[in-house]
Amino acid sequence: MEVIYSDSGHIKVKLNAPVMMRFAGDNPYMEMPKGVKVLFYDDSMNVNSHLSANYAISREKDEIMEAKNNVVVVNEKGEQLNTEHLTWDKKQSLIYTKEFVKITTAEEIIYGNGLESNQSFTKYKIKDIKGTINLKE
Repeated sequence: MEVIYSDSGHIKVKLNAPVMMRFAGDNPYMEMPKGVKVLFYDDSMNVNSHLSANYAISREKDEIMEAKNNVVVVNEKGEQLNTEHLTWDKKQSLIYTKEFVKITTAEEIIYGNGLESNQSFTKYKIKDIKGTINLKE
């Protein structure tokens, strides 16, 4: 199954899942029990980050998707986020978690408990940060 989110005719997000189940009712949702891959696009139609997880649920009214189990986000610089639970707020174009996170960059590995970021994972704030961080003077 492939779902495309666009704004003014421009593709913003492409979501792929081998199995997607849609549930109707007062609080409709889509469940992706066999995993999900999400591509985030910039205004020039270039992929600027991608997300993968072993399970996801998308709540349509709230415009929120929760990714769980082996969640990986990689940005255009190759920086990688690993966590077990991540929420994507489609309205705000944000990703966040209160869970343990590991961020791997070219120079360092950073750990923390919680993260807030734009959905392209280029500007992020790590909470309860741990690890060795290189600072430029």
